[in-house]
Amino acid sequence: MKLIVIIATLGRRAQVGRLVRYLESQTRPPDEVIISAPDASHVDPYEGRRFAVTHVFGPIGSTVQRNTALDLALGRADIVSFFDDDFIPADDYLAQVTAAFQTNPNWSVVMGHVVADGARGTGLDWETGLAALRSATDRPQEPLVVEHVGAYGCNMSVRASVVGKLRFDERLPLYGWLEDIDFTSQLRRNGRVVELRHVLGVHLGVRSGGRVSGERLGYSQVMNPIYLVRKGTVPFSFAMNLMIRNVIANLIRSLWQEAHVDRWGRLRGNFLAASHAMLGRIEPEYILKIGSSGSVPSAARCKLQSGKPV
Repeated sequence: MKLIVIIATLGRRAQVGRLVRYLESQTRPPDEVIISAPDASHVDPYEGRRFAVTHVFGPIGSTVQRNTALDLALGRADIVSFFDDDFIPADDYLAQVTAAFQTNPNWSVVMGHVVADGARGTGLDWETGLAALRSATDRPQEPLVVEHVGAYGCNMSVRASVVGKLRFDERLPLYGWLEDIDFTSQLRRNGRVVELRHVLGVHLGVRSGGRVSGERLGYSQVMNPIYLVRKGTVPFSFAMNLMIRNVIANLIRSLWQEAHVDRWGRLRGNFLAASHAMLGRIEPEYILKIGSSGSVPSAARCKLQSGKPV
């Protein structure tokens, strides 16, 4: 099976270059890596020794950048693996994913198990992430499969033949809160969406640019789940649980200052989205009208979307 890795990146030239070079150590290397970025200033020129490296450029945003690369990959790959630019896969990650799709024709989406996640704190550096991966002790002796509503975007692989005309929803702009679950949950009609607990990786949760304004993210934390329930791609119970847990986390953690998280900004965004929803304004793209001194790192999506408050 031909496997292509897609990495959407923004402002992380050194980070994405290091990941691409690291993929050379995979026991089953990708056949190609497609890096999707706004322009050439965001990428390091790199000629893969064991695989081709392709750069595609276009508009900014997690959904549109992934779609730009996906359009190129479909028709050329049997498996498309999406990695955040700060995800570190175990050396056998792609080999395990390939084997899983080969032996399970009824699987549409596969993701690995994150053994350490810097997105829930101040982030991890590369060496700390590698150490966490090497010392991981929670790899099951036998393959362990866990069913999911949808996959989380820091690491997920899809069977290319079931994608068809489906694309990431570009009404979820910028960092695309929940776009990964929206996309992969729709593939459930063609097969199972599973996490393989014996396939390991580390999510660094790199934070760029220091303290980040949270109002845009807070708006998306409430508006996007409502939008996806209305769209019919996530269950009401899943969306409600996610919203409640994040709002409560923002309320509780706003009682003390966090250097890396703007809790008050998130709360303002939470309540603005709730007021819009009560008026029938279901507009996830409204975040483009909200002023922000920064943006949420795209790599933070993995646990942000998992239902675990951060």
